[in-house]
Amino acid sequence: MATSKRSTEHAGHNDAHPRAALSDPDAPHVGAAEVRIDASTPLGDLTPIWASMGYDEINYTYRPDGKRLLREIGEFSPRSFHVRPHYMFCSGSGWGQPHWGNGNVYHEDADGNPFYDFTLLDETYDAIVGAGHHVLVELGFTPKDLVPETAYDVFTTIPSPTVYSAYENGLWSFPPKDYGKWAGLCAATAEHVLERYGADEVATWVWELWNEPDIFYWRGTPQQYYDLYTVTVEAIRGVLPEARIGGPSVTGGDKGVEFLRGFLAHCAKTATPLDYVSFHTKGSAFTPWRTYGPVGAPAPVKESPSSVKMLFEVDRLLAVMGEFPEYAALPAIVDECDAGVPAHHSAYDNPNFQFQNNEYYPVFQAKLMKKLLDLSASHSGNIEQATTWSFYFEGERYFEGTRSWITQGGIEKPFMNAYRLFAKLGERRLGAESDAAWPIDDLSGREHGMPEEIDALASIGADGTVTALVWRHSDDQYAEDGAATATLGFTGLAASSYAVTEYRIDAEHSNSHTVWRELGSPQEPDAEALERIHARQGLETVGGQRLLDATEGSLRYETSLPLPSVSLVVLEPR
Repeated sequence: MATSKRSTEHAGHNDAHPRAALSDPDAPHVGAAEVRIDASTPLGDLTPIWASMGYDEINYTYRPDGKRLLREIGEFSPRSFHVRPHYMFCSGSGWGQPHWGNGNVYHEDADGNPFYDFTLLDETYDAIVGAGHHVLVELGFTPKDLVPETAYDVFTTIPSPTVYSAYENGLWSFPPKDYGKWAGLCAATAEHVLERYGADEVATWVWELWNEPDIFYWRGTPQQYYDLYTVTVEAIRGVLPEARIGGPSVTGGDKGVEFLRGFLAHCAKTATPLDYVSFHTKGSAFTPWRTYGPVGAPAPVKESPSSVKMLFEVDRLLAVMGEFPEYAALPAIVDECDAGVPAHHSAYDNPNFQFQNNEYYPVFQAKLMKKLLDLSASHSGNIEQATTWSFYFEGERYFEGTRSWITQGGIEKPFMNAYRLFAKLGERRLGAESDAAWPIDDLSGREHGMPEEIDALASIGADGTVTALVWRHSDDQYAEDGAATATLGFTGLAASSYAVTEYRIDAEHSNSHTVWRELGSPQEPDAEALERIHARQGLETVGGQRLLDATEGSLRYETSLPLPSVSLVVLEPR
C-alpha cells in the first residue's frame, strides 16, 4: 500500500485534530448491539501488540516496587514484554526522579580516553530480564563528557534549587561531539550485554537510536541524526551482526512526518540497514497540563483523550512508510502509544488526568488495541508493538492520577487489568462484527473524538477456547449513561457445550480506585482499608461460570454493559 487515502487527505492539517477531545454532552448513546463472531475461520495470528512498556525513570527499574511490578506482569502474561527505558547513557549518580534518570555508563579520564561503568545498567537490565522480559535498548542520550562545548553557550540554565544543572535540564539532548567515541560506547555496550546475558537472550532484544529527535530531545539537525544512526548501526552490528535495529521514534505531529520521510530517504540512499520503523502517538495534551488551582478544583475545561487523533497519526506515519517500497512492509513499532501525556502529570496538576485512575483508561486501551490491529491490516500488517509509556512513580499519593500500573502502596490500578484481559486472548484472531462499532475509515478531524460504540476483538486458542473482548466506550471520560445490551452471536463452534466465564472491568468490577473512593479517598489508609482495596484490585467476574449448549455450532450470549466498561467472555469447550 503506497499511500493512505485517510492520511493524504489530511496531511499537513494536524490542527484539525484536537490535542484533547472536548466533552460532548449531546453525543448519542448506544442502547444495544449485535456482535457476530465466526469461530470457524481464523483470520490469522493475533499479534500481541500490547506486550510492550516503557518509561522515563530508568532508575526506578531496580527499586523494590519496580522489580515487583515487572515480576507481576511477567507472571500473568504468557508473552514476554519488551521494556524500553529512557536515559540509559545520561550521566548522573543513579538518582531517579519523574521524567529523569541516568545509566551513567560513559566516562573519560584526564587525557580524554573513554572508560565505562555498567553498574547501573546491569541493575536495570538484570531486573527486566530476571522478570522474564526483553529489552528494547533505547540508545540515548549524550553523556556529559560528550556534550559539545558550544552547547554551553546556547543552552544556559539559571541556578535554581529545582534544577541540578544545565546538563540535566537539556545538554544531554545535543548531538555527541565525537561520533567515533559514541560508536565506541555503543559497541562496548553491545559487547557487555552479550557477555552478561548470552547470545540467545540478546537475540530477542530490539535496538533503537534516541527518542523523538524531531522535537526537543534532539538539539541537532535532522541530517546529524541520520548520520549518527548510520554510525550507530555500524557499531552495534560490528558486535551483533544479527541485531534488530531501527528508528527514528518520531512524534505523531507534522514535524515527525517530515523527519521520518527524511530518515527513510537517508537509509535508502546510504544503504544503511533498517529492520523496523518506530514512531509515537499520544491521545491528548491537556491545556494547560498544570492548572495551579486549588486542590480538588474541577477542570477549567473538560477534556478527554482522543483515539481518533492517535489512529490518524499512526495512519499517516504508516503511509509515509508506504512511500518507500523497500520499507513499506517493515515492522512498525509504536513505542510510545498513550492516551495522555506527560506520564508524570497527575489529577492534582489537571483534573482531566483523573481518567488514569479509573475504569475509563483500561476500556480506552482495549478499544485502541483493536483499532490499531484493524489499521495495521489496512496497510501491510505492519504494527508489531504498541508500547504503553507507563510504569510507576516513587513517592506519589494514593491514586495520584499519573500514567502508571500501580499507585502508592503497590496498589494495582484498573489499567493493569486491561493487560490481564489481553493475556487471556488466544493466538488466532477471529472475525467479529458489531452493528454499533465505529469504523476506522473515518479519521477526519472530530471535535469530540470517537463517538460511543460497542465493539469487540475475538480470538481462539490452540485448545479451542474462544474469547471475545467486548466494550462500550466513547472518547468522553465525563459521559454517563445506563446499561446497554450487547448480544454476542457465536457461530462455527466446534464443541457441543461450553463453560462460559465473563471477566469485567467497570466502576463496580476489577476496580481498586472505586473501593478507595468508597472508603473516603484516604491518604493514610489503615490495614483494614488496604486489605479491602487490595482484595478488589485484580480481575473479577460477572456472576459465576455457566454451562451453555451450542446448537449446530451456534451460541448466543447476552451481557449488560455500563458506560464505560469492557468484558472478556471466555468459552471453554466441554
